[in-house]
Amino acid sequence: MGKKIAIVGAGAAGMSAAHALSAAGDSTFSVTVIERANCCGGMATSEKIDSQKFGAEFVNDGVQGASPQFANTYALFDLLGFKASEVELQVSFGRDKEEDFWSNVFPSNVIDKYSDDIKRFGWVLKVIKRMEPLFGLIPVDVMLSMFRFSPGFGDVIVYPLVALFMGTGQQTPYVSSVILERLFLDPSMKLFDYSPDSFLASIPPMRAFPKLSDVYAEWKTRLEDSGVTFALETQVLSVERNKSGVTILTQNVKNSNTLHEGEILGDILEMHFDEIILACDADTALKILGKDATFLERKVLGNVKYLYDVSITHSDQEYMEKYYQLKFQEDLFSSKRKEDPKAQQSKEFAKRNFKPLYFIRSYPADKRKIEMSFDLTNYQPQFGDKSDKPHVYQTIFLDKDDSSYLWTESEIRPESIILKKWWKQQSHRWQHYGGTVPWMMWINGKNHTYYCGAWTILNMHEIAIASGFAVAYQMGADYPFKDNDEARRMFALVLGVSHGTRMRGEDRKGFFA
Repeated sequence: MGKKIAIVGAGAAGMSAAHALSAAGDSTFSVTVIERANCCGGMATSEKIDSQKFGAEFVNDGVQGASPQFANTYALFDLLGFKASEVELQVSFGRDKEEDFWSNVFPSNVIDKYSDDIKRFGWVLKVIKRMEPLFGLIPVDVMLSMFRFSPGFGDVIVYPLVALFMGTGQQTPYVSSVILERLFLDPSMKLFDYSPDSFLASIPPMRAFPKLSDVYAEWKTRLEDSGVTFALETQVLSVERNKSGVTILTQNVKNSNTLHEGEILGDILEMHFDEIILACDADTALKILGKDATFLERKVLGNVKYLYDVSITHSDQEYMEKYYQLKFQEDLFSSKRKEDPKAQQSKEFAKRNFKPLYFIRSYPADKRKIEMSFDLTNYQPQFGDKSDKPHVYQTIFLDKDDSSYLWTESEIRPESIILKKWWKQQSHRWQHYGGTVPWMMWINGKNHTYYCGAWTILNMHEIAIASGFAVAYQMGADYPFKDNDEARRMFALVLGVSHGTRMRGEDRKGFFA
């Protein structure tokens, strides 16, 4: 029997940690994964829908897909026998052709309106990159003011873009400016190439994930075959740490959900481990630690702010047409580029192929606050070509406590609603990059305790996976994709940021990775 490890949380981070630890063999680690829900996956979930009505049997509703740069994610899919599907990343921002509509598919009047800001933006990205430590503590709204961008450029162009692809929601004006730079320049995170003429240079490839409930079910089966024990529908109530290890109290829980409504609690059990990995969100970790948390743990974990969002999966075409541009129209195209051959080429493409996956709009009463939607029929491959079926959409209403007064949720026809689900989302405000991210290395591995999850750096499935691998690596396990240069780059970044160390000498192909 090897060292006994408890992993709290069976999302991407916890499963990755279990994966790497179990690969070392039973004699090295004995791993138990504890999860409140009745299945693994965390936010990566799939839900059944009416296949006769919509042309598909399920939707992925928590995580839709990702950039091709997410090498650890795709390496895991390959290992488990699954493949992501390539799709074209088309986005429709806003609705009003003069005030806020723009797209990465063709130029609009709004892009022309902010042409001076767009040209200056490329230079600003380079400045941020050169001075990352400084701009890591400068929020986006302050940065835009520093460089004298027009207010509309932030409200109409920058905030919606970052909110949509970095998951920063209503906190976007207050997030670190470095996130914006990473969206364009970081080889492991970027989605778009910058263009001084159209802001976004192209229609980049995206990858839609396979059925995530099947992915995580297969992953769980393989881990169990490798000796990992799973305790599902089980929550950790408290932790007591001493020199000899960790004692935890667990309790069975049925009907677990984000808002803890209608849950049924069961028996309490005491368990003993040598080490614990908290692969749950930061405030849950802090609650579990309770009075046993150190001063630094309270400061670092307590600095992470969470918001509550609700997603509504529906088929209300009227709602979508009221608030978004779903189809190409001639009057959406830039009135100043009728003689521009390249622009005309994009126009002809849009006439035939404008099928946005992502939609985002700003609320008229507060342009800094947004709502976003997905066309799941266009996005997810299981739908195929179902032009004769109603489209399935998902609309996300963000930040219940601060923004629910702006929500138009009540306008979605009740009979069109397929699924309604609450989510707990991390805020990416600049304070996160001053008070949490650089301090993780000082609490990781102390007092028999390790931390992993996307919240440790940035809310991305890829970072969650890399953070789980990093914790296991620090405990002595091997990194499973060390021969994959792209995957290793992200892993080395997470290892350095969250643990303050480099990969072991035999695993490196350079000074860092």
